[in-house]
Amino acid sequence: MKYPSALLENAVNELATLPGIGRKTALRLALYMLRREPSYTENFANALVALRRDVKYCRTCHNICDEEMCPICANPARDHALVCVVENIKEVMAIENTGQFKGVYHVLGGIISPMDGIGPSDLQIDSLVARVASGDVKEVILALSTTMEGDTTNFFIYRKLSAYPVKVSVIARGVSIGDEIEYADEVTLGRSILNRTSFNDSIKL
Repeated sequence: MKYPSALLENAVNELATLPGIGRKTALRLALYMLRREPSYTENFANALVALRRDVKYCRTCHNICDEEMCPICANPARDHALVCVVENIKEVMAIENTGQFKGVYHVLGGIISPMDGIGPSDLQIDSLVARVASGDVKEVILALSTTMEGDTTNFFIYRKLSAYPVKVSVIARGVSIGDEIEYADEVTLGRSILNRTSFNDSIKL
């Protein structure tokens, strides 16, 4: 496709690098921004720059936040002895939306996937072990997607934590096998958290 402006083409090229955005959609977005007031595009761009430049990761759970510690970890009303392990920030948001979980989180930043070149050392597993080793954690809930990679990560973490006197549980299989946590409906996800089972029992099935 030939563009009447190199600036337009550059904008389309950048927008098309976003997940799920093809070149036609990128062109539509770029033209939309051109039709808006200059202040709209400036605010849009500034928000993205500020996000990339200023966003922080909680020093305790690795959730995205604006300060050194996220609001959940900083909240004394939460049960800090109950830690829910999730793959990424989207799962934190999904579980929080259920209103069923009153503990805190630990964001791994992914799951073990040799096909994608992701091993245990690429994830926040050592920091989870350190949290448990401190003696303040009584239960760890493994709330990873019920895929082969998720189950592999669950088992690896379970083995790493087996040396400590901590209960390790897994969300109930109300979340279907192969499902991604972030796409589960709130009722199903909430019940899966509440009806969690011992991980040790789950691997005997």
